[in-house]
Amino acid sequence: MKVIAWITEGTWPAGIDAARAHAPDDADIVLLHVTPADVPGAAHGAFAGLLGRGHGERDPGTRVEHLAAASAETFLAEAARRLGRPCARVERTGRVEREVVAAAEGADLLIVARDGDRTHLGPRSLGHAGRFIVDHAPCPVLLVWPEPAPGIDTIPAPPPHPPHHR
Repeated sequence: MKVIAWITEGTWPAGIDAARAHAPDDADIVLLHVTPADVPGAAHGAFAGLLGRGHGERDPGTRVEHLAAASAETFLAEAARRLGRPCARVERTGRVEREVVAAAEGADLLIVARDGDRTHLGPRSLGHAGRFIVDHAPCPVLLVWPEPAPGIDTIPAPPPHPPHHR
């Protein structure tokens, strides 16, 4: 069994804890982190826009790329320590939601922590990336709360019925 745990800042402990609790002992666990491609790109673009082309040696986008890679490596190592069992660590760069879906191809389970408004039950507890991943994952998804789930009294009220037409 291949289990992928998508880990991201702020919610990663829940994904790791879910992998420990729900993945069989003999499962191949992959810890997946995706660095958005737009972060270094924005730094490249801002630098080029402000100072023009031809100053590549001072381009902060390259430094941002290196910092992002080092940060992801450290982040994945911490997640692996928390998992406490053998696992693979994968770092990808690109559109987060699409990279997670692509990485889940051939997996038996994808673990995703809610990434939206976690103060209420309901669809807004999934952010853009989480919603896309849940809707497009090519395998079963285990969706977990990063902290204790809010009470059922937080379910949004239903919309009023539309007026009847005569």
